[in-house]
Amino acid sequence: MSHREYLFSLEQIGIKLGLDQIRALLSTLRHPERSFRAIAVAGTNGKGSVTAMIERGLRAAGHRTGRYTSPHLIGVEERVAIDGLPVSAATFDEAAGRVRAAAAGLPAPPTFFEATTAVALDVFREAGVEIAVLEVGLGGRLDATNAVDSLAAVVTAVDLDHQEHLGDSIEQIAGEKAGVIKPGALVILADNPPAVEAVVRRRCDEVGATLVRAAEGVRARADMEAGLTRLRLDTPRAAYDVALALRGRHQVANAIAAVRLLEALPTRGAPTVPSSAISAALSDVRWPGRLEAARWRGRSVLVDGAHNPAGARALQAYLAEAYGRTLPMVVGVMRDKAVDDILRALAPAASRFFCTAPATARATPPAELAVRAAAIAPDTPCEAVAAPLDALARAVASGEPAVVAGSLYLVGEIRAEWA
Repeated sequence: MSHREYLFSLEQIGIKLGLDQIRALLSTLRHPERSFRAIAVAGTNGKGSVTAMIERGLRAAGHRTGRYTSPHLIGVEERVAIDGLPVSAATFDEAAGRVRAAAAGLPAPPTFFEATTAVALDVFREAGVEIAVLEVGLGGRLDATNAVDSLAAVVTAVDLDHQEHLGDSIEQIAGEKAGVIKPGALVILADNPPAVEAVVRRRCDEVGATLVRAAEGVRARADMEAGLTRLRLDTPRAAYDVALALRGRHQVANAIAAVRLLEALPTRGAPTVPSSAISAALSDVRWPGRLEAARWRGRSVLVDGAHNPAGARALQAYLAEAYGRTLPMVVGVMRDKAVDDILRALAPAASRFFCTAPATARATPPAELAVRAAAIAPDTPCEAVAAPLDALARAVASGEPAVVAGSLYLVGEIRAEWA
């Protein structure tokens, strides 16, 4: 089989949290993670956006950057970016070959996520990356990205998600997220409940890390202008006045966290990031599939992953503020997610539900999803449509913009039509 086929064959192993396997794999690869400095971004919601903002700011400051994120929307190579651009399929596959050879000598094969993490780190070394921004995959403490000794970490909004792996309480989940904090590191904590802050603060005290609460000493004013957010931000270091490239008022907290991280990096021996580069981090960043507007067959479409209740609430709040009316909504949700809570959060924004499923066995069947949506929102028309593109065609015929939400797998299938 090809190197890429080998990589995807590892998906059958499933999720196996722990650092022994990834450390052994990186050792066999001669420790690519030691060839650059790294920043870890953990949390439940907003970590991808913050990762993208930080990388954009570092790149605008003239640094050669790496960015590792998950999941991908269309092609697996999207997970690994150099200077803001996904690596080529050939570059990714060559690195996958090196990882495959290294894994052959291990007692057991790595998981898919462990292997793709190793691919990313190997690519970063080969490309001469100076500093990499790593989005944590699941949790933090036992996530494969935590095999990297990051000089700084951001903890974004923490909420209930993946309870089967991380614990049933917000404190347990926060503890897993805080596990990415390394001794002596700089830690930026985004706006979070007191229970989360207490857990993160305790971890920082235990390992001698420096904690900065992102909102402390900051004044922010956010106004909606034509669907985008105008942010006027005063920090202890500088003042910024930018239109956020990423939609949604929830991006304000993400932007503040990214700004505080970029401002504070020199305290850990990293070069200063000028204010102009930090402004670019907010106003000139792209993060596909998250409140992304596009045209499809001449019709207006808005796609957003919104794969957990907090993300669904953020989407609903944006739609209420930006449009002030209900909209047709294509939804597809993985069966291992909080399906009813997601539907309940989206319902106030939906004029009609078109329930569908992306091509994965994890997806809730459309008919089942439609039954659950009808029970939650009995006054909202609802129908099951097997194929996502058929669902989208019905949605845009009933109104614009049509909203696609509930799963990044679904968003990826839809985006493939215009990417």
